[in-house]
Amino acid sequence: MGARGLARTRPFDVLTFDCYGTLIDWESGITKAFAAEAARRGVPPEPARVVQAYRDIEAEVEAGPYRPYREVLREAGLGVARRLGWTMAPERAGWLAASLPLWTPFADTNPALARLRRRFHLAILSNVDDDLLAETMRHFSVTFDWVVTAQQVRSYKPRPAHFQEGIRKAGGAERILHVARSVFHDVEPAADLGLAVAWVNRAAETVPNGGPSPEFIVSNLLELADVLGA
Repeated sequence: MGARGLARTRPFDVLTFDCYGTLIDWESGITKAFAAEAARRGVPPEPARVVQAYRDIEAEVEAGPYRPYREVLREAGLGVARRLGWTMAPERAGWLAASLPLWTPFADTNPALARLRRRFHLAILSNVDDDLLAETMRHFSVTFDWVVTAQQVRSYKPRPAHFQEGIRKAGGAERILHVARSVFHDVEPAADLGLAVAWVNRAAETVPNGGPSPEFIVSNLLELADVLGA
């Protein structure tokens, strides 16, 4: 899928990124963590079921009252284990959070960030705790100007708090291009607040009917760098 861009109408100079799923390959990280746990249990891993179950359960947990992301990971991990038919004591569920610092960037992430860094301010808006994101930042080859975490705003996307704080830090919505993969967590709520959005459509999904029209649609971050002339 090639890059698609609309006519640029805003002089944005800040790129805000979702982290896990956009910069970091969270699906591989999750499946590897569950595969390791499955090996300890002597059962076969089920990657497709793990990813879908985690996606569903995490969203349910995050829709409730705010709790630290470590607790979200523990609750989601327990929920996935139940769907897989595993018996797991709650105190044994910390292994998923422990795996997060090992989740690695997509192959295009760091080369693209190095190019984008030359032209734009870079920031992260992420559904995570500060300490977990700090571990992830070691995987990046550039320094980000600032970050907004769920811990800081005590809320999870798609609720608007991340984007509102990002707008405040950037000095206005017109300065921001938000870059993300998830339509549910990022593209729709960012567009609702008037942000320009670049949809990183890594899985070649169909644009949802009646959904927002991203300013750019790319299949990876190197395509975005090309589109933005970085």
